[in-house]
Amino acid sequence: MRASPPAIVVSTYRGPIELIDRGAGPVVLALHGGMGGCDQSSLLARAALGDDPPPRVLALSRPGYLGTPQTSGATPEAQADLYAALLDALNIETATIIAVSAGGPSALHFALRHPARCAGVVLVSCCTGTLDVPEQVRARLPMMRLIARLPPLVALLRWAALRNPATSARRSIRDPVLRTRTLADPVAGAMLRELQASVFSRMAERLPGTLSDTAYFAQMQAIDVSALATPLLVIHGTGDAVVPFSHAARVAHDAPHGELLAIEAGEHVSLFTHLEEVRERVSEFGARCCVRYPLKNGVPSLKIDH
Repeated sequence: MRASPPAIVVSTYRGPIELIDRGAGPVVLALHGGMGGCDQSSLLARAALGDDPPPRVLALSRPGYLGTPQTSGATPEAQADLYAALLDALNIETATIIAVSAGGPSALHFALRHPARCAGVVLVSCCTGTLDVPEQVRARLPMMRLIARLPPLVALLRWAALRNPATSARRSIRDPVLRTRTLADPVAGAMLRELQASVFSRMAERLPGTLSDTAYFAQMQAIDVSALATPLLVIHGTGDAVVPFSHAARVAHDAPHGELLAIEAGEHVSLFTHLEEVRERVSEFGARCCVRYPLKNGVPSLKIDH
């Protein structure tokens, strides 16, 4: 694995946006979830596409996270327009977009609002409509706001997460056998540990976007994908306790070119617990989007049967 290049901030007509720009070839926009940032978007891309993916990956910090101000896009629709503005600023015509968890709404709106710029959409454990955040997650947010004001405590928690990843993983992988197997995997385990520790790096800069997402998703209506022109791959665990599986099943069914990879009993971190299965499906989907089904009249010509 090559070291990631440093994050940069690009000015667009919709506002500044922070990203990690890595690789060459067809462009993939990568979007993180809650308590994320461009570092986690880069991790998402590595997990789904491989450590040295052939595409050019633009791993973004969504507004309210790390170096992207909330003013660059307070809603999923505004964030989608920010992504299009970024492509304009970088002289990029089209991109595939891949999102995890809270990155799902803006990914879908990017495809809906800018179909000529979107070659395909991949959603992994994504929210796609009204989301009542689980009580155990909601209860942790005020405590996280307090902890973020105490840098020595944040550093201690990061140290603890790295020292004993199994303890941190208990909240996201309830099955002890699957948890042990995932952490023991040299690739998936390393990535999961990196994800767990990253939350405690620049923690205070991850909270504004997280709180904004949580409040917005609680009243957001289900995103209508019946007119989605681009191909859509939805990957979701049937046992996800953070974002119910119904979010995935609905959009995969309603999208004209949607397909679903349902991971039986998979949880919110199915990307890591079922890494090879996810990578295989994403690779096959990406090949069809970027090679076999070029754009026609500004939109992808792909037809996928349910």
